[in-house]
Amino acid sequence: MARAKQCAHPGPVTAPEYQIRALHTDSTVTVYQAYAQEIGLPAAQEGRFPPVWQRDRMTWIKPSFLWMMYRCGWGAKVGQETVLAVEISREGFEWALEHACLSHYEHGLHADRATWKRQLKRAPARVQWDPERDLRLAPLAHRSLQLGLTGEAARLYADEWTVSITDITSLAHTIHAHVQGGDLDAARQLLPRERPYPVDEGDVAHLYQ
Repeated sequence: MARAKQCAHPGPVTAPEYQIRALHTDSTVTVYQAYAQEIGLPAAQEGRFPPVWQRDRMTWIKPSFLWMMYRCGWGAKVGQETVLAVEISREGFEWALEHACLSHYEHGLHADRATWKRQLKRAPARVQWDPERDLRLAPLAHRSLQLGLTGEAARLYADEWTVSITDITSLAHTIHAHVQGGDLDAARQLLPRERPYPVDEGDVAHLYQ
């Protein structure tokens, strides 16, 4: 990802603007989602998504813990009270990236708007890059990957790629309590150790703005 373009902002650049960062092992990568308890609790208990989880709808997965906290309000938003860490196979994650389309048209990246629309319609996955968040959930200069899965990708995610599902709602609440109390060092110590995810630039060049 060394050739990812940098954003213009004052101060030192600490990360490329477009870079996938995640908690990962040699065989898995962890992504985050938040659900109502009727989905989140059985998913964590069984280690797989229950039948009520709709495999024919788009689902968005986030490798960034703090972006997930921004999205679900530390597990306080209605319908997002159960925060899940979903460990999936790297093969599945990388397949989704390779088959994804950027969620918006970008001049110079896509041949034209009509071509982009056709690609988006056919793609089983889509990518958007949103500002990464700090512990106070304020936006940062660099971006966080959001990966939307639909059709084949959503079914594979739920039934084949998933290795484990862990309820981390209590962790989210504990970190939030430290942030509210002003102890950012304690909060930071509990964050998942996310680091740059190694991918071949050629495989993801179609996902940069």
